[in-house]
Amino acid sequence: MPKPKPVMLDVDGVEVKLSNPDKIYFPELGENGGRKGDLVDYYRTMATTGPLLAALQGRPTFLQRFPDGVEGDEIYQKHLTKYHPDHVESTRIVFPSKRTGQAFCPRIPADVVWAANLGTVTFHTWPTVDPDNDHPDQLRIDLDPPSGRDFDAVRSVALDLLRPLLDELGFTGFVKTSGSRGIHVFVPIRAEWDFIATRRAVIALGRELERRAPDAVTTSWWKEERGDRIFIDYNQNARDRSMAAPYSARKSARARVSTPLTWGELVDVDPDDLTIASVPGLVAERGDPWADIGDHAEGLEPLLEMVHRDDAEGLGDLPYPPSYPKMPGEPPRVQPSKKVAENWDADGNRVEK
Repeated sequence: MPKPKPVMLDVDGVEVKLSNPDKIYFPELGENGGRKGDLVDYYRTMATTGPLLAALQGRPTFLQRFPDGVEGDEIYQKHLTKYHPDHVESTRIVFPSKRTGQAFCPRIPADVVWAANLGTVTFHTWPTVDPDNDHPDQLRIDLDPPSGRDFDAVRSVALDLLRPLLDELGFTGFVKTSGSRGIHVFVPIRAEWDFIATRRAVIALGRELERRAPDAVTTSWWKEERGDRIFIDYNQNARDRSMAAPYSARKSARARVSTPLTWGELVDVDPDDLTIASVPGLVAERGDPWADIGDHAEGLEPLLEMVHRDDAEGLGDLPYPPSYPKMPGEPPRVQPSKKVAENWDADGNRVEK
């Protein structure tokens, strides 16, 4: 059977190819809103008339691609492909290993639609803006629930603990659903500090949440220590870590979207209702609650004071992900149960029994 001819789309005056528009990407929806063409149309709408482009523009962006739909194989693409249209640009990034790369850097709506045609379901952005990809302009707070905890548990931490603490410190938090059971809060800051400082700032914030609600919140990197508490994933602020961009679709059978909300909307929202079919209408009706995020950037000083306090109390850095080089001041990356069983010393060296 011959391959269907691609459709040529006019995206804000730029021609972009759409191939295989009838391929099923979201099986629960099937032909009723779950095709590749539906996903591309969502991104075309949100990039041309919605707020998606503002969330992506100028940021290093990794592509989570599912060319055969969300039940097929995944490609997580950090580097811009060698062959791409002239309108598509890149930005230089430096990885923790000190290697460099050229990441996709959306500038215009056609860039977004081009990436969507590659099977991109989720756009993952750095917290930096080209050309300065060494100094984040956002703290990113990922409230990650363990197995068995539902969205209500995460909602409670966000509303009752995190937002009041941010208010006390003079920061404005912008909240969105993760597209699953979690919640993301982005905090705009002045781009004057490096990744080490911003990561330590989020660790300090997480530790203060732990002090206030030790039975509800944890910053423990090791799953065996978390129990049923909500994990503050501070390593989302490490260099080369990215998070789902606002208004990105997620890998889900219903095509859920990581959706920006007002704090008032968070009180009773059902994440299952926020999909590629419903979000454009929601935005058209009430606008973008993140529209003025850039107007609320503050300095890190209040959190850095908390970092110094923690250091003075012997609470230093926390472990980085396993793929990262050993960082100065980082504690041993040894799972607690393994450390006891195998007799490790405080410096992370195995001691012969």
